[in-house]
Amino acid sequence: MKVVTVPQHYFRRTRRLSWEGVVASLIGLGLAGAGVVPAQYPGQVSKKSSDKAPELRAVAVLEWTGDREKPSASRIVPISIFDGEHLQDAGLYLAHPMPLAVSGDIEYELKENGRTTGLFDVKRSGQVMGSWVGFGDLKAVPKPKTEAGASAKIDEDWNDDDKPVLHRKHKEDASAKPGGTDGSKDAPAQDDGDRPKLHKKADDSAASGSSADPDRPRLHQKTGDSGADKSGEDKSGTDQSASSAPVDPDRPTMKKPKAKAAEIPADAEGNVSSLPDVSDPDRPRLQHGKSAGSTVKVEPTLMGLPAEMQQAVAVSDAHNRPEHPWTYSWANPGDEAKMRAQLEDTARQALGIAQPAPAQAKTPTTHARSGAHRGPVGAKAATAAAVEPAPLEDEQFRVFELAYGSGATLVLTAHSSGAPADQKFVTLIAQPDLYGNVRVLLKSVTDSAHLDETPRMRLVDAVDALADNRGELLFELRGDTTRQFALYRILRGRADKLFTTFGGNMTGTATE
Repeated sequence: MKVVTVPQHYFRRTRRLSWEGVVASLIGLGLAGAGVVPAQYPGQVSKKSSDKAPELRAVAVLEWTGDREKPSASRIVPISIFDGEHLQDAGLYLAHPMPLAVSGDIEYELKENGRTTGLFDVKRSGQVMGSWVGFGDLKAVPKPKTEAGASAKIDEDWNDDDKPVLHRKHKEDASAKPGGTDGSKDAPAQDDGDRPKLHKKADDSAASGSSADPDRPRLHQKTGDSGADKSGEDKSGTDQSASSAPVDPDRPTMKKPKAKAAEIPADAEGNVSSLPDVSDPDRPRLQHGKSAGSTVKVEPTLMGLPAEMQQAVAVSDAHNRPEHPWTYSWANPGDEAKMRAQLEDTARQALGIAQPAPAQAKTPTTHARSGAHRGPVGAKAATAAAVEPAPLEDEQFRVFELAYGSGATLVLTAHSSGAPADQKFVTLIAQPDLYGNVRVLLKSVTDSAHLDETPRMRLVDAVDALADNRGELLFELRGDTTRQFALYRILRGRADKLFTTFGGNMTGTATE
């Protein structure tokens, strides 16, 4: 069986995926490799419209350490590719010699809550922890080009206001100026009498019958005392311009001296000097500074899962789509705090965190029973001291509007305190019900001893993986020795797992 290698030009440079390019390349390479000549049809073959052909859309996760603008190390993990019908694992899709999603010169748009925050260009790829990842450069979003400022307004009419304006000369004035179309040189120009004018001094040569414009300024060459040039003709009484005057051969000129070749004494062995006149292009030279040769830039790679690692969603699509923010706007700002408190109580119950017992009220004394007390009498009147709830470690609370006009979708992730081996993890996906209470759609609880059986769900962000203007929740499923990514669709009061990556072994070694 012949292995077909797909050219790497489906992502835009903008490098975006194109389904027609994938199919055409596979068919062309397959037929060429097998030596099959396509049949010739006598009639015209109808071609399917390219407008209806689906365009590929890739989703990935950018992971980095350090500053967001200038990370110390980064990598991009391919998640899914939508081919128009199904979601494919981007780490396995056309993975020969490398997956299409991390092939060279592919550009991803980094998203944060649906808005573009940066760009990532894939330069090379390799395998880290048993999965394909890409390495490259993180760039800022290019600023839109500002339009050129409007030119100064030219007013063609006179105004009586005090604002200075620029006036365009009227076409009818051309016939009134000297040398105009009417042939009259002495006709005055039709212009406002208050308009200032610049007058030139008349030249004496105008009286001698010269046909040149009398108002044209000239440059005159100074003559010698005798008023005669080399040919002996008297030129003192004739106007000569600088362009037609003969050049005086005795006039001194300044010339740049030619550079002389450096002379090396015969007895000066080992003497080094500059050779300015050497024009041999193949002569080797020694220069200070960096080499001008083309070198391959090696970006710092991110290995393992460091504690300070950050994540962001990345999308590459052949079609430019408008941004879709996932921020939910509350009608009543107090509802968000109320529902967050309800979710936190549910999370504490799932983690088994015991609430501190309230302080017991003191038994009323005999003096209090005699009536010298304040407030109502009895144990019910004694209020317990305010008790702080048990803390949730690494708590993350997000609210999304996953479709235009839809309700709020709440996500809370946290874990209990204590040693890493004794920690428990919880993830909740919920929505408000008709009565203003929280309705939990999904609850995932696990501990450090059962991560490979029930991995910990870590929220990355919401992303439109199917290009249908509806967001899906992207989670990282981190186990003890394995790691996967999953997309959840929230629809009709349900949280269904839409897609899961093949994953990799976190204990594997990195290869490139």
